Amino acid sequence: MAAPVDLELKKAFAELQAKMIDTQQKVKLADLQVEQLSRMKKHANLTHAEITSLPDTTHMFEGAGRMFILQSKDEITKQLLEKQKTADEKIKELEQKKTYLERSVKDAEDNIREMLMSRRAQ
Repeated sequence: MAAPVDLELKKAFAELQAKMIDTQQKVKLADLQVEQLSRMKKHANLTHAEITSLPDTTHMFEGAGRMFILQSKDEITKQLLEKQKTADEKIKELEQKKTYLERSVKDAEDNIREMLMSRRAQ
């Protein structure tokens, strides 16, 4: 009777280990993406701060591949603010995803603990 329970526990531990490894990789990836988005947001914020000090008649160019496109100051400012807003939204999404992944691993660990407790109670 103990052999089927041991196999069941072994299988559960193997699944938990696979899930932990997968989740850790996803969490690391999310952390890297958050870091990259934070840098992009900071860059856009610094650029916006520099642009606001310039007069409205200043010619500004936006880089597009290997060329530059003449844009108005308002258009550049609007693009920078949109970039910051998009980065904030993506960071928020990634943080929620990270929380969900960590919670799912904790739930799996709790299930295995319950299985161990029920086995000891038998």
